[in-house]
Amino acid sequence: MLILLMLAGFVSLLGCGVLLRAGQEASRRYLALAAPQQFHVGHVSRLGGAAMLLSCIVGWLWMSVSEPYLHIPNSIVFRLDAALTWCVIALLGVVSGVVEDMTHQLKARWRLVSTTLAALLAVIVFGLTLPRLDLPGIDSLWTMTPWPGVLLAVIAVSGLPHAINIIDGYNGIAGLVSLICCMAIAYVALAVGDRELAGIVVVLGGATAGFLMWNYPRGLIFAGDGGAYLWGVVISITTLQLVQRHPEVSPWFPVLLLAYPIWETLFSIWRKSTRGQSPGLADGLHFHHLIFRRIVRQVFHDDAARRMLMRNNRTSPYLWAFTLLSAAPACLFWASTPALIAFTLLFVVTYLWAYHSIVRFRMQRWIPRR
Repeated sequence: MLILLMLAGFVSLLGCGVLLRAGQEASRRYLALAAPQQFHVGHVSRLGGAAMLLSCIVGWLWMSVSEPYLHIPNSIVFRLDAALTWCVIALLGVVSGVVEDMTHQLKARWRLVSTTLAALLAVIVFGLTLPRLDLPGIDSLWTMTPWPGVLLAVIAVSGLPHAINIIDGYNGIAGLVSLICCMAIAYVALAVGDRELAGIVVVLGGATAGFLMWNYPRGLIFAGDGGAYLWGVVISITTLQLVQRHPEVSPWFPVLLLAYPIWETLFSIWRKSTRGQSPGLADGLHFHHLIFRRIVRQVFHDDAARRMLMRNNRTSPYLWAFTLLSAAPACLFWASTPALIAFTLLFVVTYLWAYHSIVRFRMQRWIPRR
């Protein structure tokens, strides 16, 4: 596992360095500096997702060929055809995001089509489904036909990439949230003896770590839509497979683990709908935007670009701590459905309280500022 982590991290680190140079010209085409989600100064390459995809492809192929062909033991049974399937699914889900990162002209519906195709391919090849809900009285109806589980799996795999893209607003937020999720999935997978799934997410975690060395705190390169889609596709498939393969893992484990991006998306849809806006309309009222504007406000520095970067970086730790509110209990109670449901409800209540408090300027009274 350590070799996989180091290999994926090195390839991602090197790939981001190369794309940082090669992608500067493409990044200059992004001239919408007044976009509501943009909180940085200058033109920054958004091709970090392409480097992470390359790192994952190298890591997954290495995981499949190192022991049977190169006689390097890794204690992971991962067939070459399975590795190639993962590469194709990841590529199918990420390609639209990378195109958007390079051209900034691909409409959202086509990107949704891309992630949906990746989800359908995963359902066909892996037989992906959500087999149960662990809710008395509902599971008996749920198992009468496979279609509800398949439909929910398609929605999860196609929707989570866009949910992670929503929270990807500042340096290191989505990257470290995804890294935390990868390590949590690897922990549970190793606990139930599934080294294959653990290896898959360890590779993604290594790729993310290599990217973060460029992204945080200096913000030299962004993950872009491609990076968010890679995180969403791989994390959603592995969590569903973990629940599907191992009955002892509660189906509410991925819900609590990914509570932040899931609830941020659902709350944003509700918030925009109540205001008569399209859910697909971009705005600057997400939770991380409020943290940036109303909590991390004062940074004393003469240079405007440096001041913006410091405020950007100081926003991320608040969201990291918020993510741990769901990730920590998910790792502790991954087999207990009642506990997972209780912590999920607690997370929703905490989110709504925090959001309302920040909007009403109540939380700022007790958070110290320089």
